[in-house]
Amino acid sequence: MLFQSFITTALFAAISAGFPIETPEVEIVENDVNTTISELDVRATFQDVYKMYTGDGSHFKAGWPNMDFWGTWDQMWNANVPLMRKSCGWNGWGKDNSETEIGYIKSSLVTVSGEVGIDKRFLLAIVMQESKGCVRVPTTPSGSGHNNPGLMQSHAGQGTCAGVANCSKAQVLLMIRDGSAGTSAGDGLKQTFAKTKAYIGSSGSQALYAAARMYNSGSVDYKNLNNGFISNKCYVVDVANRLTGWTSAASKCS
Repeated sequence: MLFQSFITTALFAAISAGFPIETPEVEIVENDVNTTISELDVRATFQDVYKMYTGDGSHFKAGWPNMDFWGTWDQMWNANVPLMRKSCGWNGWGKDNSETEIGYIKSSLVTVSGEVGIDKRFLLAIVMQESKGCVRVPTTPSGSGHNNPGLMQSHAGQGTCAGVANCSKAQVLLMIRDGSAGTSAGDGLKQTFAKTKAYIGSSGSQALYAAARMYNSGSVDYKNLNNGFISNKCYVVDVANRLTGWTSAASKCS
């Protein structure tokens, strides 16, 4: 008791004298990499900025944002709704989304997230990356001979509202399912995530970033997620930035 009183008195004296008191630190281990961070520095500010990331998609080794640094579902949704309201017209894809169609996107993401076991924030980031959230996004041809339709530009999926004036709830749900759960013709995020988390040995953000690379490119260079092969080299960096608030700031990836 006397020793505890001495420590308390000494600590009070140090504070009174203006001596610095160290911030408590927590040791965190991820993928066998040890790092210490301040207890007060566990979440990034959600804002419309673009940061360049390189390497393998890990947080403590390569600096990519892990799930603790992603925005909340409400933050991400509210940040992207203004884009969904204008993205069809901006891109020449037909009339802009109605509020009803935007509501279908939201409910479908929540539903399918539960079906495939992937965070709905990540699914939203992929939707915005693939189609800017426009339900009337055109179908695009792939380099391997199949078409990529719908909000997630799925592998030969059936869901699409390209050229359709009023997109139904069923079609929006199908577009999200095609990209998330996969199709009879090819993988969705559920399948690519299963492969990458088995390879990495973790179901965290690094495996999700690798799954995004595989979804876009068909292959993954696990040491360099910016290797797009014949696809978009910036795809995964874009997705990571969308998860932390990026919507319209200038990209730093080229």
